Amino acid sequence: MTTTLSDIMNEIQINLAGYTYQQDRATHLTSAVTTTTSPITSPTILSLGSTENLGKGIIEIDEELMWVDSFDRVANTATVAPYGRGYLGTASTTHTSETKVSISPTFPRYVIKRAVNDAIRAMGSSIFSVASTSFTFNSAITTYAFENLDIDNILTIMWQEVGPSKEWIPVRRWSWDSFAEPTSFGFASTSDVQTVTIGDYITPGRTVKVIYATEPVAFTTNNQDFATQTGLPESCKDVVVLGASYRLLTYLDPARAAQVSPQADETDSKRPYGSSQNSSRQLLALYTQRLQEEVQRQQAAYPIRIHYSR
Repeated sequence: MTTTLSDIMNEIQINLAGYTYQQDRATHLTSAVTTTTSPITSPTILSLGSTENLGKGIIEIDEELMWVDSFDRVANTATVAPYGRGYLGTASTTHTSETKVSISPTFPRYVIKRAVNDAIRAMGSSIFSVASTSFTFNSAITTYAFENLDIDNILTIMWQEVGPSKEWIPVRRWSWDSFAEPTSFGFASTSDVQTVTIGDYITPGRTVKVIYATEPVAFTTNNQDFATQTGLPESCKDVVVLGASYRLLTYLDPARAAQVSPQADETDSKRPYGSSQNSSRQLLALYTQRLQEEVQRQQAAYPIRIHYSR
């Protein structure tokens, strides 16, 4: 079973909602949104299933945030402000009929996606993605170049023996240059080129495989598979969920810091300012524990291998 970015975002959303204990108000579109702008002369008018819970402010459709400037409870319509499409840097797109409309979402999906990618990038300092590349050995060449692979470190190098055994023999002597001069190897000066120099005897014409560590790759679309896109094992999925969750919870209190209305004061008496930090610290502790477990698991799977550079 594959895990996509949409699956991760849904899991984070339901976890932070206390398994639906706290639900965002929502309705739906009754007609498609075919425009991506809302000029004064022809504003975007949303046809909604209900405007009972709607007010001036932010709504979310798919992953686009909009600012509603006015609404009509009789016609069940909402008018988007001229600056309201693609609000707060979200992508302005079209939307189909019957799409969910979230009213003042606590955690917009656009923000959840950003937190997920931030968590994946941050994990790169502790845990790496494992990838491989190969080349055909030439006895006249000792140094081989790799372009734009973003190799952080080489884990092991092997070559395939001649004959029916099909054994992969470890290379014991090799040296690594992570900042090679690209033009020396026929690449453009702007290319990121890294090289490995082989010092062992290898039968000419045999395949040499390089297993290397690189940075985990963030998501770019919602339907990408977690393991395939990031390069991390499937067991790291919950680490990403915890990492994104504690980041999101951290910003609940600033949203209430400047509230001065009687309703806000009543809420603050039951939920004091700073109360979300307790949950955030608990999630951070779980995240740190799980990350260390995955680091130890990876170190066991890819132990340090001794090699000679000369």
